[in-house]
Amino acid sequence: MIQTVDFFTPVVDDPFDFGRIAAANSLSDVYAMGGTPKTALNIVAFPIGRLDGKILREILAGGLDTLQKAQTVLLGGHSIEDEEMKYGMAVTGFVHPMKIRTNQGLQAGDCLILTKPLGTGIINTAIKGALAGDRTIRRVTDLMATLNRSAAEIMADFPVSACTDITGFGLLGHLAEMIAGTKMGVVIDCRAVPVLPEVYEFAAMGLVPAGAHKNRSFRQQSVSCAADFDPILRDILFDPQTSGGLLIGCPEKAALTLLRRLQDEGVEDAQIIGYATETQEEKIYLQREQRKE
Repeated sequence: MIQTVDFFTPVVDDPFDFGRIAAANSLSDVYAMGGTPKTALNIVAFPIGRLDGKILREILAGGLDTLQKAQTVLLGGHSIEDEEMKYGMAVTGFVHPMKIRTNQGLQAGDCLILTKPLGTGIINTAIKGALAGDRTIRRVTDLMATLNRSAAEIMADFPVSACTDITGFGLLGHLAEMIAGTKMGVVIDCRAVPVLPEVYEFAAMGLVPAGAHKNRSFRQQSVSCAADFDPILRDILFDPQTSGGLLIGCPEKAALTLLRRLQDEGVEDAQIIGYATETQEEKIYLQREQRKE
């Protein structure tokens, strides 16, 4: 049995979309462990006297829509009155004991596959500043509302050594967790990391969430890069993600086949972004990137 819980404040203006995103995010940990979610409980905080009850109904409808796509049953939940709106779920899933995926277990030579592009935190900051266009908002909303179900079901057919989902700690923060205490390091080809359109431009404007700076401050000793490494790209790699993709460690001999399966079956943004290597330093080595113009 897998049990997980997650909830947060709105990241988009549309309440139905917020519900979809919060549900997808709550389900993600189960998928990252190779499991199948089965039941969920709503967790709600809502300012009853300040916002119309229709907003809450739309949020819950969005969450239920995502649960139905995940074939997961809503059993009930709990709500409180609060000055700040929050929504998420406690989710229960199941996985065969011999098929559990954890965020550790990388072996030397394993390839690292990322299934969703980075940049949701930066774009959400641009949305709050009314600087993101409708097309960008729709793209990031649909991305955050997309379940990691397909990626999880596909990776079940491969000898995956480790897996995690990329959320609040950003790509580099979650990578640091994967190698902590393992005598393993990872080399990241920054040119291969998928990034949402306009993210670099928004980050260059300073639209970087506070969480990215906190992530960098906490994990900067785990990262090795050239002195002239692009600071804008660094912020993107530390950007906290909402309902981000899976980061999958897989032996090199199977990685290309896994990548093709992912891309052919709808996980179109999936890319091999690096590989694991034995090292006493337990570092993330960022290969020199080509600076964007």
